[in-house]
Amino acid sequence: MNKNISLLEHQKLIDKWIVAHGGYWPPLSMLSAIVEEVGELAKEINHLEGHKPKKTDEAEKNLGEELADVIFSISCVANYYKIDLNRELSLVIDKFTKRDSKRFV
Repeated sequence: MNKNISLLEHQKLIDKWIVAHGGYWPPLSMLSAIVEEVGELAKEINHLEGHKPKKTDEAEKNLGEELADVIFSISCVANYYKIDLNRELSLVIDKFTKRDSKRFV
């Protein structure tokens, strides 16, 4: 697998996988999946920062994997609504650049 592909190409791969495995869930179910994945990400960061040790029976997780799980879940919603995340992310970066260029100096 080529790891240097665009977000749009990842969206296409995710779409193929989702279609091959039963199709997209209803939007609110996909939103619930995003919230679940963000919770797992929060739990991992809490552990890494030393604020909350893991239970003895909890498997070690990778922060990068948890971030990617969030992106996967978000990509599902974007695909469902035919949103090009590559384009939207570029627009958001431009927005923050214009709006906040002197705010955090």
